[in-house]
Amino acid sequence: MRISGTLSKQRRYRGLFSRGTWFFSSYPEMELESMTVNVTIQDFVADVVSEMFFCNKQQISREIMFIFPVDSDTVVHTFHATMGDTRVEAMLWDKKEAQQLYKATPGMENLRYLQDQWDLWGPVFACFLGTVPPNGEVAISLCYVQELPLHPDGAAKFCWPKKLFPQQKFIRQYLSEEEISENLYFRIRLQSARGVSHIDVNSSCTPLQYTAPDWTSAEVSLKSSPCLSDKLELLVYYGGPHNLSAVVESRDPKAAPGSLLGDPVVMVTLKPSIPEVMPSPGHLGEFLFLMDCSLYQDAQNTLLFLLKSLPLGCYFNIYSFGATFKVFYPQSVEYTQETMDNAVGRISSICPDLGGCDLLGLLRSIYSTPLLRGLPRQLFIFIQRKVSSEEQAIMAEVHRYRDYHRCFCFPTDKCESFYISQAIALETKGKCVCIHSKMTMTSEAVKCLQQALQPLASEISLHWDLPPGLEVTVIRKAPERIFQGHQSIIYAQIHGQAQDPEADVATVTLQYRVGSQPFHYTLRFSMSPSADDRFPVHRIAMMHLLWKLAWQETSKSEMEDIWHSAVKLSLSLGVPSAFTSVVAVRMEQRDTGHRDSLLADPSMLLSPSCNLVPCQLLWLCGSRPVWFKSTKFWIVQKFQLCLETLSPKASHTEVLSQLSAHCKEQESSPEEQMMEEPTAFNTSWDWTISPLSTKLCNFSSIRVVVALQKANGSWALTSALISALGLRKADVEGQSLSKDVKPVLATVLALVWLHQYKWRVSWSELLEAKARRWLWDRTEFHLDECLEAANSLLGCFVEPIIFRI
Repeated sequence: MRISGTLSKQRRYRGLFSRGTWFFSSYPEMELESMTVNVTIQDFVADVVSEMFFCNKQQISREIMFIFPVDSDTVVHTFHATMGDTRVEAMLWDKKEAQQLYKATPGMENLRYLQDQWDLWGPVFACFLGTVPPNGEVAISLCYVQELPLHPDGAAKFCWPKKLFPQQKFIRQYLSEEEISENLYFRIRLQSARGVSHIDVNSSCTPLQYTAPDWTSAEVSLKSSPCLSDKLELLVYYGGPHNLSAVVESRDPKAAPGSLLGDPVVMVTLKPSIPEVMPSPGHLGEFLFLMDCSLYQDAQNTLLFLLKSLPLGCYFNIYSFGATFKVFYPQSVEYTQETMDNAVGRISSICPDLGGCDLLGLLRSIYSTPLLRGLPRQLFIFIQRKVSSEEQAIMAEVHRYRDYHRCFCFPTDKCESFYISQAIALETKGKCVCIHSKMTMTSEAVKCLQQALQPLASEISLHWDLPPGLEVTVIRKAPERIFQGHQSIIYAQIHGQAQDPEADVATVTLQYRVGSQPFHYTLRFSMSPSADDRFPVHRIAMMHLLWKLAWQETSKSEMEDIWHSAVKLSLSLGVPSAFTSVVAVRMEQRDTGHRDSLLADPSMLLSPSCNLVPCQLLWLCGSRPVWFKSTKFWIVQKFQLCLETLSPKASHTEVLSQLSAHCKEQESSPEEQMMEEPTAFNTSWDWTISPLSTKLCNFSSIRVVVALQKANGSWALTSALISALGLRKADVEGQSLSKDVKPVLATVLALVWLHQYKWRVSWSELLEAKARRWLWDRTEFHLDECLEAANSLLGCFVEPIIFRI
């Protein structure tokens, strides 16, 4: 439920349908009339309690389904919906037992159809709600906790989609904010031991009210929905140092000491300060380039620029993938002149593959390869085709290893794998760039390589000093490295009994390196835990613990014990996991009691008024993202009218296929047409590149210059370089230069020439940086004499400032 950006347009599907046939679409007639939302943000964890009231504005009854997007940083722990005298409530169940319940649940096949046929993509919570009569109301209660993303300027970022605000069509100019907010109650409480500095919100709100004298807590309320944005965006800025912070949450007094819920949990946020230093060759990392074979011709030039831009001392490898994958080297090799020449020569050997797209098999192969001496691993994935129908398995693998690598993804526009590319980049804190042309592929890839080469924090470790008698067990450990501009949140369980009840101060020390330079920060924090009976920190910690148990490799006998303990853990706070499934029941209101989580309650199934209803955590395999970035809560309708436009003899599956095709042919509104994606990716670019021999290539001058650069950043004064620079050999050889200048003249000439072309290309900065560093390593380098000769030969005037490192 991460909520930022706009990724796609919305379409409305219409049609007539045969009795008993399901068709899923957004249902704007279910209007959100009012809402109550309470959000508590503590450092980088948000606890959201929401209640929304929808109304069926149509004059016919509708059968609806509620769909709520989820992601790997979110735990939905409470859901129920009330319609008149009935209530639908979701609860967790042991997955093995839930499979039997699903068999007894009518309509589960419709969820499977939703999963495979609908146009939305991504993980969702889906629950059938039932029939809503004309002007009937649906009250939906939904609670979740979420790790908040880090904004580039260091703030905690919380978002809420504009579609989930009550509609205010054409009334803003007539009504005051007080009148508009009558159906809107949106309160946000902020807490942090560092102190709340200030907020930035793109909506009308009350002034920030501090509720503690030391500014450690504050409140703010919204007055209206955001006007000019598709979402509410709240940025929370905290005071004090940003490198290290800690929050201790109290135990549940009803739980047994020693259990996760029966002990306090500490959440530690790590955001190392990373200075702008040049990393040593041993810390540059491993760069893996994954190329979709269908892009083999178009992307050769991009691979050339990337290979030439790599620094000496790093490690690299190139994979081409289609129905199968091939790799240039059995394992990544060190970047030298020899390995670079070999790789450049093999680029043209990438052959087209019009079969499938097995990205899952390739990623599993890469993840099974140990990291090289603990070096950071960064993947550059270029993709054009739809991956095999294993998106959920791909994301599971990416999530499992997300602390060990970063991905930069480059899907082409109109690529059916665009949204999974974006999900992979988001999960690994990388970047996804949609490629529209041959120029943007090279320029954006080199920009991402610049980002990948920035200094990072490595060899990260935490050291604890707790009062005697207390110990700490880390649930989610610190990653081995943190990239610049990012942070990591770890969770630990505090257990034991303090020998001195008055001792309530502990310390944690963060140690790391940037290149060869060591850093350390120590934080003193109070062991007096915050009192929160909703346990948001415990829930997030439990989510990480359950992932850890799911990935643990054990024998079958041990797995049985792990399964039982994991189910018990998952049910204790209603935290979904790989060991549980969601089950929903519909019953009369009088048979229900107050519940604040998805806790299993077998007694409900014994009630005579209780009926199982379809409800599940699903992975939708459509073509449009379902995250909050672009969508709202989806209410999905069921039609039971006679379908006259399709063959009455067709099976339900055929009817749905015809209907889906019919709806996709409908024209969108003018507003939607304005949101259409750019023109399809041109796969007929006239790049016929074979970098091994520039004489046989249709290179422009700049591509020849790049192809001739050596791995260390220098150039040799060859006839090919002189010709590419637009010079004559006689003019170059006729320069009266000292003996010490001649070995570096070619590099100075190329550097000055590239600088002159900066207005045309944006991807030569790394090449120029390599050349400058090589020049400054030459003790015999005479700048004035070299620059005067280069300016004279090229007929330009470039100042010495371009040679600064």
